[in-house]
Amino acid sequence: MNPEEYIEKITNEAKECFDMAQKARFKGYDPQRTVDIPLVKNVGERVEGLVGSMAPDIVGKGIPDRVKDLENEYGTGDWRVAFKISEEVAKKKFCDFESEQKAMEIAVRVGLAYITLGIVSAPLEGFVELKIRERKDNKKYVSCYYAGPIRASGGTASAVSILIADYIRKEMGYEVYDPDENEINRYITEVEDYHTRISRLQYHPSKEEIIYLIKNLPIEINGDPTATIDVSNYKDLPRVETNSIRGGMCLVIGEGLCLKAKKLFKNLKFQAQKHLF
Repeated sequence: MNPEEYIEKITNEAKECFDMAQKARFKGYDPQRTVDIPLVKNVGERVEGLVGSMAPDIVGKGIPDRVKDLENEYGTGDWRVAFKISEEVAKKKFCDFESEQKAMEIAVRVGLAYITLGIVSAPLEGFVELKIRERKDNKKYVSCYYAGPIRASGGTASAVSILIADYIRKEMGYEVYDPDENEINRYITEVEDYHTRISRLQYHPSKEEIIYLIKNLPIEINGDPTATIDVSNYKDLPRVETNSIRGGMCLVIGEGLCLKAKKLFKNLKFQAQKHLF
């Protein structure tokens, strides 16, 4: 049996099993009348199926075909595929959304799902939400919220999700994040507290690294409280919604952006040469 026949045989047998499971569910003995996990053929279909569980409006609107076209143009697994498909989702080229903020949030989920091949829950549970918030001059900036499950995506993918969010921010015309001194010190303290009191980071960034990072990041890295322990200092800041330690934020800064900075810069230089940015 040659490889093509072997793959076709497995595919047909899997479809038979899926159809049998679907018939069993349809009898009504289970609360759900459909099989939870659909059969998919490629990364684009996995991305659509994963993000579609949270945003059903994107299902059946052509995302898998568009991903395939972009892969033919840029190459399979290329970050530019994630950037471009995210941009098109944010600009509502596949379907409409209740707000521009929601479109941008789903766009980041789609991009992160592509980077992680649609096989981990991080785009749904690790990346919590995207908010449009106000700068001190009343202009708007983008804030990305993360939680502990972002760890499942790996440091590179979590960092790339910030790049995707910034790419979308620029395309949609929002301003950069404007942290003040207290907010920068909150990041320093919170990352240190997470590392020493909650869980050891794979990479523990220095104070100088965090200052440089936060001062220059155009996106606010935010997060839901993932611990019952409060940060040891810089509490009750007006633009920080919780005094508890935000584990997802600490992971994205330490194990994402700081640890993978050289890799990110190398890849971005290559993509700049290819005229994406």
